[in-house]
Amino acid sequence: MSNTRSKMRAAGLAVLLAALVPAAIALPAAPASAAHAVRAQLTPEDRSDVLAAQTYLNGITSLKARFLQISSNGSQAEGMAYLSRPGKLRLQYDPPSPLLVVADGTFLIVEDKTLDNPSYIPLNSTPAGVLVRANVELDGKDLAVTKVSHQPGILGITVVDADDPGQGQLTLIFSQRPFQLRQWQVIDAEGQITTVSLFDAETGIPLDPSLFVYKNPAFGRPKL
Repeated sequence: MSNTRSKMRAAGLAVLLAALVPAAIALPAAPASAAHAVRAQLTPEDRSDVLAAQTYLNGITSLKARFLQISSNGSQAEGMAYLSRPGKLRLQYDPPSPLLVVADGTFLIVEDKTLDNPSYIPLNSTPAGVLVRANVELDGKDLAVTKVSHQPGILGITVVDADDPGQGQLTLIFSQRPFQLRQWQVIDAEGQITTVSLFDAETGIPLDPSLFVYKNPAFGRPKL
């Protein structure tokens, strides 16, 4: 169970940027009836910023970039990130990391080469699902904005699950000139913080569809 949980954490955490944000505070668990209590009272400026972030995210059709992932314990991993909206994602970790993460439109699949079986996690139950959904709505029916923060040239938007805010939070950090996603940070229900940085990003480029097809290596092994 602990291996599965750690893989789920690594998968949901990986794909976009670290170094511009102070550490956030994990939200306490809250019942569904308390969902509206965590939703921020947004000013007109805040609403304009949230709308700009949504428009930007919905305008991304594809993305390719190097990434650097940093976890709460200080461990780091690098690799290539590929994103094709809606629903597709691939995180190809550099050796010696044993991880491969693929979102095929339905599941987020986490392969750990040190274990026998990959994990299949419903894509919409992960932070990564927010970024690859067909229509990103940061403050709507299923997501609630809990904080909009401003620093010189930097915009931060923190969201939680509107029905279960205690499962964790996702903070997206954008530069404002030009308006670009510069970081995401996830705090899970156990208070573990992970940030991921993107470098040399290219958007709107054709990507090989096979990047988002996962082939379980166990199926190709000879039976003993």
